[in-house]
Amino acid sequence: MTTPSEPGADRLDPGLSAIMSERRQLINLAYRLLGSLADAEDVVQETYARWYAMSRQQQEAIESPGGWLTKVASRICLDLLGSARARRERYVGEWIPEPLPERTEWINARPGGTTVDPADRVTLDESVNMAFLVVLDSMTPAERVAFILHDVFQYSFAEVAEIIGRTPAACRQLAWSARRRIGASQAPATPAAQRAGIVKDFKQAWEAKDINALIGLLDPDATMIADGGGLVSAALRPIEGSERVARYMVDIAGRVPGLTILERTVNGQPGLVAERDGVVLTVAAFDVAGDRIMRIWAVRNPEKLRPWTVGPQH
Repeated sequence: MTTPSEPGADRLDPGLSAIMSERRQLINLAYRLLGSLADAEDVVQETYARWYAMSRQQQEAIESPGGWLTKVASRICLDLLGSARARRERYVGEWIPEPLPERTEWINARPGGTTVDPADRVTLDESVNMAFLVVLDSMTPAERVAFILHDVFQYSFAEVAEIIGRTPAACRQLAWSARRRIGASQAPATPAAQRAGIVKDFKQAWEAKDINALIGLLDPDATMIADGGGLVSAALRPIEGSERVARYMVDIAGRVPGLTILERTVNGQPGLVAERDGVVLTVAAFDVAGDRIMRIWAVRNPEKLRPWTVGPQH
């Protein structure tokens, strides 16, 4: 591959580096819009395909290539979100957004493997924690796109309007509605250290198969949602109530001998990973309110665990 320092590199495509530098922004945007890294990567690939399908003259006529790429990627996402409802009706069981590991676990590839370029991946912040993504998934496609573009990526409502085909006033209303949904779903923030301690205690109680200890860490109205996608066994409906959740977790641990439970960062927050013989079987994200766990999202669908296979887990 030609590098910028090699003769002729600039003549090949003077705008290549500028165009490719937008990739990280596009991945970050598409993941937040779709809740799936795999789909986000497909969207970015399609966006670049449309850019390179244009002639050089057409490309040079575009005043802001970055803005053009963002607009195209957002519109592709909007179309995908519109068809997601039909796809979800065919999905087996509950659908949970694809969980992301902590950044350093992506950068360090397996020995002999390919190092993952962190610039191609997602910046972890509060806008990708699992509770946030689950609320985003309950929004209409237009609400979600308007909110993410304006509140997270700081696009003006005039720019958002051009992307989603509504008036700026309508986009402002969409973002307000999305903001209200998020506000209604958020519990008072629990300090990070306290949250990590509660998840650690849950791990120890799970390993010990201590039902009473698990119940003590769960809110009485706690809910656990599992996502197997029909590819592996998982509860098809939410499990509600601290005792039922605790018994389900103990039952899982009892049915899988040799299960190792690890503390890991999941979408920027303390979570747990269950693996056997180095293979990740479940990634669990937690919603903690005060000193109790309110919700657990357990992703078991192996297609959603791809990012967790990258890293020194041997």
